Amino acid sequence: MDKIRKSDEVIVLTGKDKGKRGVVQRRVDANYLVVDGVNVAKKATKPNPMTGSTGGIVDKLMPIHVSNVALFNAATGKADRAGFKDVDGKKVRVYKSSGEVVKV
Repeated sequence: MDKIRKSDEVIVLTGKDKGKRGVVQRRVDANYLVVDGVNVAKKATKPNPMTGSTGGIVDKLMPIHVSNVALFNAATGKADRAGFKDVDGKKVRVYKSSGEVVKV
């Protein structure tokens, strides 16, 4: 069970996008995820008449390591770590600072 999942709001802790917030679009693998608006790179593309796409420079979302982001706690307005707890026989994610259950 992952501590950071798809559609979670996260905040970047280190790197060129430090302090930016975004929503996790997808998990690439166990260690990398793609966050909306974070780690955007410029990519040159060739035109392809078969698909009707024009060439040029496009923005591409690149993966970021999971250790460089943290869950955003809306109650405190800060980054927070996640942990696990059993609630009514189910394993749920909780914020480490307050013990509240993370809303999905």
